[in-house]
Amino acid sequence: MRKKVRDVMTRKVASVNGSTPFRDVAEVLIHHGVSAVPVVDGEGHVLGMISEADLLRKEEFKRQYYHEGYRPPLSARLREQLARRGRGPEDRARGDVAAELMTSPAITVKDYASLVTAARQMSANGVKRLPVVDDEGRLEGIVSRHDLLTVFLRSDEEIAGEIRGDVVGALWPYTPEVDVSVDDGVVTLAGRMATAGDARLLAQMAERVNGVIDVIDELEWPTSAARS
Repeated sequence: MRKKVRDVMTRKVASVNGSTPFRDVAEVLIHHGVSAVPVVDGEGHVLGMISEADLLRKEEFKRQYYHEGYRPPLSARLREQLARRGRGPEDRARGDVAAELMTSPAITVKDYASLVTAARQMSANGVKRLPVVDDEGRLEGIVSRHDLLTVFLRSDEEIAGEIRGDVVGALWPYTPEVDVSVDDGVVTLAGRMATAGDARLLAQMAERVNGVIDVIDELEWPTSAARS
């Protein structure tokens, strides 16, 4: 029931190689209408990511390099202080080609990962998109926050049909007397299950269906009037 990254990712991805000049990287971003592109080697392995922010950083620090007494803004100075490993913001600002400008290593995800896993990686690392790679680290696509949100655009009828068919109708040897209704992604389960454990399991499995925002549990069972 849970969709994987492969189900929502974009497969045709613009990319650059390490020797791509600054101006060409900018043209790729503008031409494809994207805010970041993966940097790959000759075999398609992802080396890093280069974003609009990486390019703009060059302009941000430019005057400082020309010794004009330019003092970077506070946000830039803080980024510099936090860059404890690898190439810091100023190092990348001096770069002229993608390998010198990119943020590396790239945070990547496999195509068989769940959308929850991808969302957590984006949140933990403060990024808006992830290159999708195979087990060898070669680029297969890219998944964005926008892609992850598509699971919440399923119709109420589609969600209800999946719960009735793949949950209620498939997980028990008996046929539960359950009514499933969905309103704007909120599922209401009403009816009768054989046990309290079955009722809890049904509610939990309904929550796992893509597009479900919440589950209202109105299920009953014959042996207990209150949940344990």
